[in-house]
Amino acid sequence: QVQLVESGGGLVQAGGSLRLSCAASGRTFSSYSMGWFRQAPGKEREFVAAMYWSGFVTSYADSVKGRFSISRDNAKITAYLQMNSLKPEDTAVYYCAAARSSDWTRLRYVALYDYWGQGTQVTVSS
Repeated sequence: QVQLVESGGGLVQAGGSLRLSCAASGRTFSSYSMGWFRQAPGKEREFVAAMYWSGFVTSYADSVKGRFSISRDNAKITAYLQMNSLKPEDTAVYYCAAARSSDWTRLRYVALYDYWGQGTQVTVSS
């Protein structure tokens, strides 16, 4: 069992930056692939970024490529999402998720993930 707690959300002006953190419980964190997803009001949850458990694969949604960066610190059992050049359309609740699967080709899919955090709100004003 893995528990995930996101933090770092807030209100920021367009062009600003935020860093989201996802603190995990459990000693097997390093064996999980980690993903970030977001959900805006009235929309489905969508993929943002993911990192395979070994770190050799990262994946980003086209809408955030070049602006967002996913990372992890296994010693701190924490994953991060650095978000730069934020836009109003980035406004959403952001969720981190952990996957036990070794299928790195499906990192973009919600169904791959076994554990989810409660979400943190990110609001970008224009």
